[in-house]
Amino acid sequence: MTDFPLASSHPTLNREKTAKSARDSFSAYNSKYLTVPQNRTSLNSSGTNGAFDTLSRMESFSSSIINNYLDGTQGGAVDKASPSGMHFRDSKRKVDYVLAYHYRKRLARHPPATGSLEPTHRAASLALVLNGGTGKGHAEPQWQGGGQRAPEEQPGPPGAEATELSPQDALEEEKRLQREEYERNLVEAGLEIEKDPENKSQGLSFVRIHAPWQVLSREAELLKIKMPTKKMYEITEEGGILKTLSEIWCKLTEPLQPQVPQQENTNMKNLSYPFSREKIYLYNIKDKDTFFDNATRSRIVREILKRTSIKARNSMGIGTLIANNVYEAAYPLHDGEYEGQNDDMNERKLLFREWARYGVFYKFQPIDLIRKYFGEKIGLYFAWLGLYTEFLIPSSVVGIIVFLYGCITIESDIPSKEMCDQRNAFTMCPLCDKFCDYWNLSSACATARASHLFDNPATVLFSIFMALWATMFLEQWKRLQMRLSYFWDLTGLEEEEEHPRPEYETKLLQKKLKNKNITGNSNEDEKEKLTWSDRMPGYAANFGLILFMIMLTFSAVFGVIVYRITTAAALSFSTNETTRSNVRVTVTATAVIINLVVILILDEIYGAVAKWLTEIEVPKTEKTFEERLILKAFLLKFVNSYAPIFYVAFFKGRFVGRPGRYVYVFDGYRMEECAPGGCLMELCIQLSIIMLGKQLIQNNLFEIGIPKLKKLFRKLKDERTETKEMETNQSKNPQQWDLDYILEPFTGLTPEYMEMIIQFGFVTLFVASFPLAPLFALLNNIIEVRLDAKKFVTELRRPDTVRAKDIGIWYNILSGIGKLSVIINAFVIAVTSDFIPRLMYQYAYSQNGTMHGFINHTLSYFNVSHLKAGTQPENSPFSQDVLFCRFKDYREPPWSQNQYEFSKQYWAVLSARLAFVILFQNLVMFLSVLVDWMIPDIPKDISEQIKKEKSVLVDFFLKEEHEKLKLIESFIARDKQKCKSGTKGERIRAASFCQFNRSQKGSFASFSSQHTEV
Repeated sequence: MTDFPLASSHPTLNREKTAKSARDSFSAYNSKYLTVPQNRTSLNSSGTNGAFDTLSRMESFSSSIINNYLDGTQGGAVDKASPSGMHFRDSKRKVDYVLAYHYRKRLARHPPATGSLEPTHRAASLALVLNGGTGKGHAEPQWQGGGQRAPEEQPGPPGAEATELSPQDALEEEKRLQREEYERNLVEAGLEIEKDPENKSQGLSFVRIHAPWQVLSREAELLKIKMPTKKMYEITEEGGILKTLSEIWCKLTEPLQPQVPQQENTNMKNLSYPFSREKIYLYNIKDKDTFFDNATRSRIVREILKRTSIKARNSMGIGTLIANNVYEAAYPLHDGEYEGQNDDMNERKLLFREWARYGVFYKFQPIDLIRKYFGEKIGLYFAWLGLYTEFLIPSSVVGIIVFLYGCITIESDIPSKEMCDQRNAFTMCPLCDKFCDYWNLSSACATARASHLFDNPATVLFSIFMALWATMFLEQWKRLQMRLSYFWDLTGLEEEEEHPRPEYETKLLQKKLKNKNITGNSNEDEKEKLTWSDRMPGYAANFGLILFMIMLTFSAVFGVIVYRITTAAALSFSTNETTRSNVRVTVTATAVIINLVVILILDEIYGAVAKWLTEIEVPKTEKTFEERLILKAFLLKFVNSYAPIFYVAFFKGRFVGRPGRYVYVFDGYRMEECAPGGCLMELCIQLSIIMLGKQLIQNNLFEIGIPKLKKLFRKLKDERTETKEMETNQSKNPQQWDLDYILEPFTGLTPEYMEMIIQFGFVTLFVASFPLAPLFALLNNIIEVRLDAKKFVTELRRPDTVRAKDIGIWYNILSGIGKLSVIINAFVIAVTSDFIPRLMYQYAYSQNGTMHGFINHTLSYFNVSHLKAGTQPENSPFSQDVLFCRFKDYREPPWSQNQYEFSKQYWAVLSARLAFVILFQNLVMFLSVLVDWMIPDIPKDISEQIKKEKSVLVDFFLKEEHEKLKLIESFIARDKQKCKSGTKGERIRAASFCQFNRSQKGSFASFSSQHTEV
């Protein structure tokens, strides 16, 4: 059998001969090579003839598609499985994609039913059985010219026996027919398939797909995939001190570099250009089988799978078929095993050894290899995660310095020394009614000293530093993203037209049917789409449920507040002195743990609710679906994670009231107030426990444990559903598609980004209260990088490669958190900490300009005789001696005319707080804008290289065209010389001119084949 050329230069072909040879070869292929279920007949001749008649009327390249499908039959069938598990059974053609499905054969027959057969309906409850097998001639519709289905009048061959199917059998038969039609359409699209035998009553079967060169080249041109050309050009590096520093850094970090294959000359780069079959002479094609790498091949096949449709239920693409359980899974294969004793090295094994192990945590990530294996979208995620982790190193160092500064200066802190001095007998008012006694402020000495660790002047500078750090991080990411786009050939990447989601198509079909029933006619050419009125119920449900979920979060926070108040009151009644003295510590610790548990539970609930709410909106494309899901999930999880922290930072202790006029939640339960040293210490405890708990439990234990449990459950489910029948035609060793099927399916990067974005919020939003947050985030991320890497390499099926030039909506969320962090840190410093009151006292009220007397200045007097009846301490040994008690607030003394009203100091401090918020916010925002302006988004060298690449591309094109013209001129000159030799020369010249004319009409493929090695 002769193969057609890659790009045929003949304008016309003998189509009848092509169709005949295709039909004969197709039946030979079916009988020799393709493994089909033994209890089913082959494709009926009429359907096959119709399909190939349709193919013969396609464009000229359709002949090559048919021939590509038949290429593998020349050597005969090979019964054994591919030894590598990556190829068809001929061990030549690579498996580019796998479809998996469960099948179930009919176990029993039922009495025949009366009535006519309806072969055009897929859900028919009747089938014809011929010679013990399902006769497909009756159930599959005929094919008219152009690939359209025509109703079939004949119910089936004579002598066929009609049997009634159970509902489950009818459903299985419907799925089988849909699979066969879909696979036939894939063959018509040029793909080659190989199927497993269905030799059991029920079980799992795989359809393996291979894309030949003609299909790859055609789709690469349609998708405008950039491929390397023969031309290489030099990358100009920056000179001077930057180059020297870069060389020194490379030498110092050489032990940290992963041992992966690198380009021999890193200063040279291949010129890339969107693939074109007409300009195939431009590309450096040494081997057709390896020119497109595995990731590109699987991406091309996925595009064909997504746009190939069947007539049943207007199904469009593999997504609809998986949603309807016709197929169970569709995935590309991993490059073999990631561990083993064999010496065969593949990219998956290389990634495992150099990246996806905890033992290589100190090494840099092989970002280029990650991108090559998983695609640009996942490569950008790990590049972003790596840069974020690197940026946490300087912030961690500065945070440790701030913490050590607090430790060093704790002995010299005058306010805490005054609070701990036993000679300063500050008698404080009771913390609760009746059962709480007067107490001495010196008993809160430990809390005051601990607060100084985080509430000192250095935290203000650290807050400014972290705001600028966030801006620097985002700017550096934009530069790195642009650099990666250049080296990964993503510059000028156009937005690809996405296929509609199956749910959108189903909703649209329901709308069409509804309109058809109402109006009685339908216009097939009219393109309908879902309008805002169709989506209004979904939008209303979204608004109502999101509002309900936010209120649920606030209710959970309020419930914990009630727990703290009631538990504190209950412990105060205890007769145990130790219990009463540790009430605040006990209540704080248990309440934070309860908060953590509630946050973890609600996080899982909110993730599922956000997905469901997005689904009922019915977004058209996957990109729109992902963006809306991210916004909803982030909003709910942001409120859930930070609501308890916001309460402690800005609301706790603000609405307590004063002695004699306290605010009560329930009858007899006073609102809780901050500790004598302020709420900042409690905010630090709350933030640290929630942050560490989420990272340890949710980000690590859940991320490791849940996939393993799902994998075990799927394995047990398959073992339970599969019978113990022996597989006669299957190898004992599991193939790669079997091993990959057991793995967890890839569900997207949203969970990975989400946990890092929430962590970014912990690091930036409340960093003024917890300077060690960057350090704990750094330690977590060192593990997180390897944990995610191991999950992608060993526990997940290989994801479909997706080209992306940025991280999408996540950048906007990061930018928003960075700006919000400036405002929140300004309020934490001004409102929650004592930084402003101390500053005001030292420079406005202190007599000698020091902090001596600050504690007395912040405490107000209260006459104990003004306490409400029934609220005085019972059995107090100090009741006779105490005339005045103190409480923390700026209020007028009882001997003043406006007793217990806010004093002038209160309004002065409040004004200073607000002024600081405005000053801090504007200063930091100005510095952030200045940093943003000073650092260009596109590195200068990359900008120059992009311009250089364009000029090199034009020169390369002109040079190649000039060479072609010279070649044509040489042909003409040679023909003129031969023309002088006589008649023989005339014939040669005529033949040459014919060839020249054909080349002018078509492409220059015939000439390029003579001077280009392909």
